[in-house]
Order: sequence, then structure tokens, then C-alpha cells
Amino acid sequence: MASAVAAGCAPGTSGDSGKKDEKSGKLRVWLFREVGNQPKEKVVQGVIDHFEKRHSGVRVDVQYIPIDSRAEKIKGAFNDPDSAPDVIEYGNTDTAGYVADGGLADISAEFGEWGAAKDIDATAERSVTVGGKQYGAPLFVGARALYYRTDIFKEMNLKPPTTLGELSATAQKIRTEHRDMYGLAVGGAYTYGAMPFIWAHGGELAEEKGGKFTAALDSPAARKGIAAYTGLFGDDNCPAAKCAKMGGNETVEAFAGGKAGMAIGGDFNRQAMENSQVKGDYGVVPLPGVKKGDIAPAFAGGNNIGVLKSTSHRTLAVALMKELAGKRAQEELFGAMGFLPTFSDVRARAAKKDPFVKPFVETLDAGTEFVPASPAWGQIDASLVLPGMFQRIVSGKQDVAGAAAEAAQQMDEAFRK
Repeated sequence: MASAVAAGCAPGTSGDSGKKDEKSGKLRVWLFREVGNQPKEKVVQGVIDHFEKRHSGVRVDVQYIPIDSRAEKIKGAFNDPDSAPDVIEYGNTDTAGYVADGGLADISAEFGEWGAAKDIDATAERSVTVGGKQYGAPLFVGARALYYRTDIFKEMNLKPPTTLGELSATAQKIRTEHRDMYGLAVGGAYTYGAMPFIWAHGGELAEEKGGKFTAALDSPAARKGIAAYTGLFGDDNCPAAKCAKMGGNETVEAFAGGKAGMAIGGDFNRQAMENSQVKGDYGVVPLPGVKKGDIAPAFAGGNNIGVLKSTSHRTLAVALMKELAGKRAQEELFGAMGFLPTFSDVRARAAKKDPFVKPFVETLDAGTEFVPASPAWGQIDASLVLPGMFQRIVSGKQDVAGAAAEAAQQMDEAFRK
């Protein structure tokens, strides 16, 4: 879930993990510090206590690092094995970049022998896979769905949309009746809210052949999805003058602030809704697809746990990775932090315990998508290639075909580098 800010790091000098494999001593772990981190710390400490009891002579030292400044810290760890941790938490879009930097250990053999791995959902497994090899274990997954105002829908006798066409029509109806609101809050800089429209129409961001990626944004299917998303910008829903620059946070804030009838938000936005004026007046359904009954494929964000290539405790580090990202820990992290598990069976139990997460679980189970597993994605994301494309279209500077072709060219340049 953490964005790929660090993917452009200089090539690492993290050494060869095969030289030493000590079975005792200190294991260093870096995990992300969340807002309200105490519940996470409690779960992690339980895992550590259990691990240390089972491994005599081993002590685990956990450091919680700020997410915003992780790029430089992790880059430094890749370049200085002596100060590097053995195990790290990292954003799942960072995987390919970190592998290219030589920082993460290939743990394919151990992953293949891990019995629990068979229950990890396919997209989560893709998020730790580069070139057919595994470089970590998924820790949690996040998905987006459609938030809607139950009071507005009741007042206007509306039902949650069941197709993307209905979504657009419903948004326009709300905007017509409530001129002080957006029907559906959308943002020209909301990359992960726009991607489902491309995927729902059968488009792709890029295609892989022989380990090489080529942009696919200018395909007919992708252009249909881009047109569907950018068609939501206008005075009849979300005026381009106000909405073109909005990102995901701004669209969620608009909904939470009572300024939108609908918004595409994540399971991780729940607390923001509960702390806002729409508390008690919102519901969530999966974002629909093109056809009735379909669910638009969502981007599967989330974080992973990996082992550094430079570790001198490889066996222990991999064992700890499996514990930190294991079923028990994921179930407890869901209870403590609301993080959605990556194991299908654990996630199903979570949905039964908490009805709120059901639409997000349905979205994940319907099939999610992921960004290209290329180190170039960090540059593409940081260069705002997709937001730039959407913004040129909604501002009227380019048509869909022209903007998609330009964005595809920018992506291909990054892939070639």
C-alpha cells in the first residue's frame, strides 16, 4: 500500500546471504509505524515472544520506522549491510524496485515449502513475485469499494448502482437534486480509484512478454475505461475545475465532509468515515463492473514482509517472516488494526465477524489487479503519468486517444530504462 517512492534507489551492495547463516543472536526487524500504532505493537510483541521461546539464544529487536521517510532509510540499509535489519515490512508496489536494487532475498524455496502459502490469494502472491521468484510474504491487503450516502439514497428513492453505467446515471441524479454536492467524488490525481474503470472494460496498464513490459494504455479496451472515468468530470457530477486536481484523500474527505453522494474509498478509510459527519449515514457496496452482477477489479494494495539479502541469519529471518505474516498474526492484526488478511480462509472469517468488510472481501474474492511488477513502476508512479493523462483529458487539452498514446509512450520510456 505504501507507494513506490523508493523504487528508484541506487543499486544496492547488500552482499551474499549465503556466506553466513547463524542460528542464534539478535534479529533486527523494521516495521512501519502506523497512526495509532499501539495495537499493532501488541500483536507483534505476541509474535516475538512466541518466536523467542521457540528459538533459544535468539533475541528479536523491532524498530518502527516512519512510512513517509522509509525510502532513504531502506535505501541506506541496502547499501550498508552492517546497519541493515534482517527483516523488513515494505509496500507491495515496492517489490520489483527493491529486487532490482539487490536488497531482498529470494525465498522461493522456503515459500514453496510453506503449507499456509496455498491459502494466500493470487494477487497477494503476485505482489511478492518478480520473474517467477518470491521475495517475501504478503502481510495484509487493502481494496477499494463504493461508499454511498444511505440517507440521500433513501430520500431520493435510489438503489446502489449495479453497473458502471448506472453509477454515472445515479451520480448525475444526485448532482441534479443536490447542487451543493458531487454525485460521485472523483479525482484527476486519484490513480487507484481510476484503475478499476480501465480493468473493468478489459484494459490493462501494461503487458509482459519475456520479462519485458510494454504499455497497454492506448489499447481500445483501455481507452474505453479511460473514457468512462474521465466522463465523470463535468458540471453534471464533479466539475473539472474543482475535481481535476483531487487525489484519493480529497475524494474521501469530500464524502466524509458531506459534499458527495458517493466516493470510491478503501477499507482503510473506515475510521475517517466514523469520525465524520456522515457517521451512521453511509453504506458500502463493491464498485460494479460493466455488466450487471460484475464487480470492477480493484487494485490490491497492501504491505509485505521480506528478508534482506544481506542477513547473516537467513533461516531464522525466514522463519520470523512466516510468523509475522502468518495466519494467526494476520487474524490478530485484523482485529487490532482492521488490516484485511491475505489468506482467503482467514479473510472469510473476518467478513463473518465484521459485516463492514464484506463488500471489500467480495471485491477481493472477485479478482483484483496489480501494478506492473517492474522497477520502472516507481518512476511511472512518481512522475504522475496516469494523473497527467486524466488531467489533460478532463481539462480539454487532449482527447482520450491522444492522452492515452502520450502516457503509453512515457511508460514505455520508463520500462526501457
